[in-house]
Amino acid sequence: MLSVQKKLNSVLVKPAGPDCNMTCTYCFYLEKSKLFSDTKTHRMNENILEEMIRQVMSQGEQHISFGWQGGEPTLMDLAFFEKAVELQQRYGRSQYVGNGLQTNGILIDKKWAAFLKKYNFLVGLSLDGPEHIHNRYRFLRSGRGSWEQVVDRAKLLMDSGVEVNALTVLNDYSVQFPEEVYNYHKSLGLNYMQFIPCVELDPENPKQTACFSVSPEKYGEFLCKSFDLWHADFAGNTPTTSIRYFDSVFYNYVDLLPPECTLLNRCGIYVAVEHNGDVYSCDFFVAPEWKLGNVMQNNLIDLLNSNRQNEFAQMKTALSIDCKECRWLRYCWGGCIKDRLHNPVVQER
Repeated sequence: MLSVQKKLNSVLVKPAGPDCNMTCTYCFYLEKSKLFSDTKTHRMNENILEEMIRQVMSQGEQHISFGWQGGEPTLMDLAFFEKAVELQQRYGRSQYVGNGLQTNGILIDKKWAAFLKKYNFLVGLSLDGPEHIHNRYRFLRSGRGSWEQVVDRAKLLMDSGVEVNALTVLNDYSVQFPEEVYNYHKSLGLNYMQFIPCVELDPENPKQTACFSVSPEKYGEFLCKSFDLWHADFAGNTPTTSIRYFDSVFYNYVDLLPPECTLLNRCGIYVAVEHNGDVYSCDFFVAPEWKLGNVMQNNLIDLLNSNRQNEFAQMKTALSIDCKECRWLRYCWGGCIKDRLHNPVVQER
């Protein structure tokens, strides 16, 4: 039986590659610089930017989403993103284009905020919570905590009318404070929250998870408490805050495709494009074995539907016995492949 041709609806872009102006302890992407060791600084040039956008707009669907991530994407100057929008408009075919920027916020100023507001960028701001939680692992290059600057940028963005979500990494420390984190985000006006479990391997002992990773039990406790807090804030039957994981689970309950890819029954629905045009199966799998091609030599729609990408998608079905026998399987489909591979307990057996 022939597989269904996947449509190009979204692309994840790493315009500054793994480069960042911070040194967060738990960051999994900084080490990717080893893959691009031919240069010390990694920046997407205009030719690659134009070819990528041309392909996305010509090969993509009516609704197209660009996710700009890093490293830290704002290391590209504002002119780069102004050019990106210009190219989207030039090559667009009366399409609806969504741009999402995931940032630590450090370089955001009034000009950035005005641009993001003008072109309706959705900003995911990395903020782990109040000072003692955020500064536990999120450091500037100087070694100082980044909390004060990030909160200042959050207020600037919201005062400028930019749509902002709080992206919070749940690690061994932050997971202990669900009520404090939730209420802190609310106090800032960050009513859209995304909680991202940190599950990384110990570089010294790859058979174990890193000390800053969150345990399954603690992650579950955090979600349960957060659910209670979220539900208690309902106004009648209407939620007043949004927690992306709960929203996504609800999609599965009503037989819609969830916005969070970890809850889909197959992976491989988008591709990740690095600064040099190299295309990978997923940003968690930027590795030689999952390199699909390059935008300067290949078509994105072909790479999305390549045999290698289909092999990647099929990995999602390699479930543990516990998952296969779980009555809740259809609501999470075993979660993110990356987390399974980093936790031998939940691999297939």
